[in-house]
Amino acid sequence: MNTKALWNSFLDKMKNELSSVSYDTWFSETELYDLSDNSAKVIVPMHIHKKSLKENYNDLIEEIFTDVSGSNFKFEYFTKEEIDTNINIDTDAIGVPSIVNFESNLNPHYNFDNFIVGESNKFARTSAFAVAEYPGNMYNPLFIYGNSGLGKTHLMHAIGNYIVKNSKKKVLYVTSEKFISDFVGIQKKDDDGTNIDKTNIFKQKYRNIDVLMIDDIQYLGNMAKTQQEFFHTFNELYGNNKQIIISSDRSPDDLKLLEDRLKTRFTWGLTIDILVPDFKLRMNIIDKKIENHVLVGNFPQDVKEYIASNCTADIRKLEGAITRVIAYATMMNGSDITLELAIEALKDYFVKSIISKNKIDQVQQLVARNFNISVEDLKSKRRVATISFPRQIAMYICRIHLEESLPKIGIEFGGKDHTTVMHSVEKIKKQLKTNNDLNNEVNKIINELH
Repeated sequence: MNTKALWNSFLDKMKNELSSVSYDTWFSETELYDLSDNSAKVIVPMHIHKKSLKENYNDLIEEIFTDVSGSNFKFEYFTKEEIDTNINIDTDAIGVPSIVNFESNLNPHYNFDNFIVGESNKFARTSAFAVAEYPGNMYNPLFIYGNSGLGKTHLMHAIGNYIVKNSKKKVLYVTSEKFISDFVGIQKKDDDGTNIDKTNIFKQKYRNIDVLMIDDIQYLGNMAKTQQEFFHTFNELYGNNKQIIISSDRSPDDLKLLEDRLKTRFTWGLTIDILVPDFKLRMNIIDKKIENHVLVGNFPQDVKEYIASNCTADIRKLEGAITRVIAYATMMNGSDITLELAIEALKDYFVKSIISKNKIDQVQQLVARNFNISVEDLKSKRRVATISFPRQIAMYICRIHLEESLPKIGIEFGGKDHTTVMHSVEKIKKQLKTNNDLNNEVNKIINELH
């Protein structure tokens, strides 16, 4: 058997071991150049192929090739240029990046198959799938909005996972807070007094891709420089027909803290809203969530209806209620799931769900009441001590106890800059180390949150 026929047999077997995306990327353009002295020399298109095949596929290559040839060979990888010039370039030394290790930040558990469809989200799901099939060509940008817990993030990951599975396109999913953090990071100067390298890395990450997904875009509000950078990133991607997908808890018109030029661009493509799930959809979600659980046969209809009737606006809360009931039954020595057990297990859960719908708002109300000021005072720009100090305490609780992001806290307190929030948090944190009265005051407010 000649080397070409041998390699073709190898490639046929390799096709069965890999996804079409992986095979097309790393093997479809390879050829066996030479077999001698138990060494196999393979020609690859680029240096990046050398690194990937060596680091990620070498064991599989040797195993399959041994099966095809009946002999053991050690593999070496070369580009055509290296063969012609007889100069081998060490990919480790030059640090060739690997597409295999490109961080898309996608959650593989979110896909279109496990996105439960009902009347309230049917259009959103259909539109998202259309974008996934033809990214950059159907609806660009795609702007998805709706209340928290209705499936916006699920749809974004589903789009990304579908694209990655069915193409060679680079997909990047980030939250707006991550985008802000990355942008703030390039402002710091290097040892040579410049930030050119960091800026280039940032642009490489956000512009050298095929699909960019930004979750919770509303938290870009009041970040003027970051908005400007996102504006340029948007224009660069859009101008090159790269797909942009954005989510928010409100429509573009209601994003009061974002620049008009951004809001205008958000409406260039398709804007879709995800509505609160109706009773039928909530029941279907419950059935889907428990279908593979060992207790599925012991989950009565009246318990499902009780959960669906009391958890109306947040799918994550719906899932939490199911988990809570199952856990409660398990802790009760495997008791049967009954309506009485479910009511006992969830007696505080639904109340807390209502109270905690906006936890920052709850903190503001408690702090305002404790210091005899108004919530409007906390959100104002007034800097008198009787207002600024309670405001700092409220920001501290939101950041440390609720673990909310700096941009989100800033927006909820009247559009404060994230550095203002950071300063407030650090100031209270420092005072708490020596001020027992302040400790008692903060703990009192925190305890009222429960």
